Amino acid sequence: MKILTKHLHAMLDPLGNRALLWVWAGLCVLGGLLVVANVDLGAQLWLAAVIVILLLALRHIGHPERYRAFFLFLAAFLTLRYVYWRTTHTLSLDGPADMAMALLLYIAELYGIVVAMLGIFVNIRPLKRKPVPLPADPSLLPTVDVYIPTYNESPELLEVTLRAAMNIRYPANKLKVYLLDDGGTVQKRGQADEAKALDAITRHKWLRKLCQRHGAHYISRARNEHAKAGNINAALKESHGELIVILDADHVPTVDFLEKTVGFFLRDEKLFLVQTPHFFINPDPIEKNLRIFGQIPSENEMFYSVIQHGLDFWNSAFFCGSAAVLRRRCLEEVGGIAGTSITEDAETALDLHARGYKSVYLGIPLISGLQPETFTGFITQRVRWAQGMVQIFLLKNPFRVPGLKLWQRLCYFSSSFFWFFGYARLMFLLAPLAFLLFGLHIYKATLTDFLAYALPHVIGVMLVSDYLFDKVRWAFVSELYELLQSMFSLPAIFKVFRNPRAPTFQVTPKGEHLDEDFISQLSGPFYLVYLAVVVGMGAGIWRYVNFPLERDIVLVTLAWNTLNLLLLNAAIGALFERRQRRANPRMPADLDAELILHGSGAHLPCRVDDLSASGARLLVPSAQLPPLTSDLAVIAIYNPALLRYTHLSVHIHNARPLDAHQHTLGIEFVDVAVQQVAEVVALVHGDSQRWQDYRKERARKLGIFASLMLLVRLGGRYALQHYYSILITAGRFLWLRLKPAPVALVRQGRRLWRWTWAG
Repeated sequence: MKILTKHLHAMLDPLGNRALLWVWAGLCVLGGLLVVANVDLGAQLWLAAVIVILLLALRHIGHPERYRAFFLFLAAFLTLRYVYWRTTHTLSLDGPADMAMALLLYIAELYGIVVAMLGIFVNIRPLKRKPVPLPADPSLLPTVDVYIPTYNESPELLEVTLRAAMNIRYPANKLKVYLLDDGGTVQKRGQADEAKALDAITRHKWLRKLCQRHGAHYISRARNEHAKAGNINAALKESHGELIVILDADHVPTVDFLEKTVGFFLRDEKLFLVQTPHFFINPDPIEKNLRIFGQIPSENEMFYSVIQHGLDFWNSAFFCGSAAVLRRRCLEEVGGIAGTSITEDAETALDLHARGYKSVYLGIPLISGLQPETFTGFITQRVRWAQGMVQIFLLKNPFRVPGLKLWQRLCYFSSSFFWFFGYARLMFLLAPLAFLLFGLHIYKATLTDFLAYALPHVIGVMLVSDYLFDKVRWAFVSELYELLQSMFSLPAIFKVFRNPRAPTFQVTPKGEHLDEDFISQLSGPFYLVYLAVVVGMGAGIWRYVNFPLERDIVLVTLAWNTLNLLLLNAAIGALFERRQRRANPRMPADLDAELILHGSGAHLPCRVDDLSASGARLLVPSAQLPPLTSDLAVIAIYNPALLRYTHLSVHIHNARPLDAHQHTLGIEFVDVAVQQVAEVVALVHGDSQRWQDYRKERARKLGIFASLMLLVRLGGRYALQHYYSILITAGRFLWLRLKPAPVALVRQGRRLWRWTWAG
């Protein structure tokens, strides 16, 4: 096997993805012939059992890379064998209601299987790149413009990103930083609403001064046209850098951002894009509300740690809107950032790939960003992504765009087709209820049939997911996130089908704060579905007792319904919005430091345990901690981004015993001079190695059964607490309409609900 694999790799390496595509196609033809082979039920049971055992054995030995294609081929065979049986043996049903529901479920299953097959194709051979070193001669480096588009973000948040961009290590005469302000345009400053016009004027003046203070350039256009894409395109006419870095307002770059990305452009003139991961330092609302931030891999890691590497092999890694470098010449060739869809980033990449240009994905986190803090903000963001990718699917169908390679068409189709998961997820919720509550026979099969065909397929899909994403996406996590989005993404997608050009760009809310816990305004439909699933459990038990001949299918359906109940338990818990008071998220750190106390002048050795843009937590040996006669001090912290010690003026907020040997000190950075801001931003956000280490620490493997138990615990713990909170806060929840703090979020939730469901 080793010799065969060695020769196969030797054959494929010079030919690249075209050869691998043909080999994969040949294997699919061979597998297709086996898929349609007619065998009796006993033989099918033995065949499925042998393949499942072989998959488990390969999984047990750690999935050596040389067995990757073989493992994926076996799992794909189980799935395709199931599809053949499912199509030819289970759809001959009686009655229009049975048939209608059966077909709806069948379509949902086909969707899931197509996505799974495309996922195997995309990730067959992920490409892991290393940075290309820059030349020693600075005169050989291209000029770079850094764009930071902004609309309604706070000046405090913008200052951190702006200062970090100014901190990037690159020759000063070849780097310019631009703040692109769409909240202070001429149109905004001259609008009829005097209060809003005054806000825009104030913002315009404040941000101009902010740019002057840090040495950046301020750009604001006349009119707010074409949202973010229009903002960037307007800036392209006012700057001249050969390369363009685009950073969202909350995406803070590390000091080595250009050192690790620009080299790719010097090596390949056909390169239009270097994309890096979006790495987040705060929990998304599901992580926050379930209190699992840092304990499990982040939800976006599946895409940025695996899928983009797979797309990169097929020269299909696409622009994600931020944390990327683009070649100006290529952008100008296609008229700038595309604006047909509201996912202008992926659309732009599609246009440039179609012209024969290349992209690179570098999987090193070189920015630290913020995720939406509330479930409403999270849904706003994900609905925009779903609508935009469906717009690309309809308006720029990858199979019809001239110039794309076949593998690029498949990759772009996979990226856009994925967003139809809302339909499949809701069907998988409702299908078991159709039988348990209404007795509809939508799946004609015996228990033996299920064990021979369906169960091996389900096991194969789960093993493939575990293989491809084991350390970055645990089992059932995707199902939970998709379930929470599906109620809103599905109606929003239907709107796109009715009018593909109707969706408008909705800015993702950032920097939201919650003063108290409350129930999300978007939780209503989940309670209705939950009630139906619970009633379905009771109906299933009744059906098991009263219909002995249907007990096999009742047991299978009850198991399916139980899994839905577990997912809904966790979803209900995630919908209880928890307080979010801290303005700057804190991330773990482990740095040498020395605290110089203002009153006594004592030098106190300590360790920095966590850091944020506003302060830090220190660990101090209790035996060395003197009485604090003043709350002012200076701290010297080793700054890995600058490779030297940073000295900062601080205010000591508290001193608490941690254990018998250590105290914790909470400190706040107090000097707002430009130099101190620059040092703090470099310390907190400038070291890319810190983000790499944290990302690796969070990427832990958890088995499928252990993941199921985690789902049970989360649902049991937080759903029950949520139900209790409903009773306790029922009256207060009505009163929230009159309270200013969360009322904006409640209203925003209502607007979003009407927006996604409106005709």
